[in-house]
Amino acid sequence: MMKKWDNIARLEAAIMQLHGCGALWHKTVPVHEVLHGQTVWKGDVEVFNLKGHPKAKCCYGWLHRGDKNDKGRQIVTVLEIPPVESALTAVYFSIVANDNKRQIQKQNYLGEKMLVKRERPALP
Repeated sequence: MMKKWDNIARLEAAIMQLHGCGALWHKTVPVHEVLHGQTVWKGDVEVFNLKGHPKAKCCYGWLHRGDKNDKGRQIVTVLEIPPVESALTAVYFSIVANDNKRQIQKQNYLGEKMLVKRERPALP
């Protein structure tokens, strides 16, 4: 149980740092996101009430392990600003944003790789 409260404290601190407002833990919501019959995300989302944010009154947060190369756990926070309106939609849009980021990184990597190939002088 102590680990949960340690994680909540980490999330509160991250929300304050990232979003510049106070955060007070409200509740935990279990989320199970399924796509095409496959679980894409399952876990607990912590819900925080915000104080002093100009647009959002609520923020969703969780810790998760990213790719197998990641060390430790990654902190994710999502403000409740439309279209985000629940813990489930916060997870959904986080997944979409992460997939878009991966696609951009992949395109940049492939573009740089092709550019490097084009710049190499031909061997005799």
